[in-house]
Amino acid sequence: MGCLAPYEPINALKAVADDLWVVDGPEITMAFPWFTALGAPFTTRMTVIRLPNGSLWVHSPTPITNSLADELSRIGRVSALIAPNRLHYSWIPDWKKRYPSAATYAAPGMETKAVEHCGGFTETLVAVPPSSWQGAIDQVLVPGDFMTEAVFFHRTSRTLILTDLIENFEPSRISCLPVRWLCRASGCCDPDGKMPFDLRYTFRRHRDAMRDVVRQMIVWEPERIILAHGRWYPGRAVDELKRAFRWL
Repeated sequence: MGCLAPYEPINALKAVADDLWVVDGPEITMAFPWFTALGAPFTTRMTVIRLPNGSLWVHSPTPITNSLADELSRIGRVSALIAPNRLHYSWIPDWKKRYPSAATYAAPGMETKAVEHCGGFTETLVAVPPSSWQGAIDQVLVPGDFMTEAVFFHRTSRTLILTDLIENFEPSRISCLPVRWLCRASGCCDPDGKMPFDLRYTFRRHRDAMRDVVRQMIVWEPERIILAHGRWYPGRAVDELKRAFRWL
């Protein structure tokens, strides 16, 4: 039994909109380089988009199970695996074994991890989407000292997909009191989820670039925001963006 109540059912497709699904994964423990002796629990979530050609775009993959693979086979063929930042790549090698023809894409700065853990990525993400999803999914990059995160916008469903730029843990789902306290202290608790203070510090020299990205997110006028950690936002997306990034 972990500290965080899972978003059941886990490892299963959950429809969000036309051609858009999420999959809630298991709890993981993440160790951070600036807190080498400590680890923090996280819930996990991936996003699946069916592209106009019928193939599947998979963002921040969670564990691939036989039952999940069966579900995916009924909606399309996995063609793209996305590592949106340096903290979200762990299960990509397992997915590559299952789907060897899928292309793998990683945020800038992951070249060493790509070789050490994933056998290399097909492409490094840039500000312009590759031809395989251009016109269906827009993207921008948020540079930071510790990591760069790629942000995506699915046009037809008007869905914004973030990874660690906003975390939104629900206190009622945290059973461990120290973890609940840490979550509140870091500034990433629902209903006021934001980027955690420690991660925010690593973007301090890139505030202007982040402001530009937030403005772009608002210009897109998303209807919803999918997050990798905690409760995601099914509506009022622009209001949530203005709230979560008011620190800028």
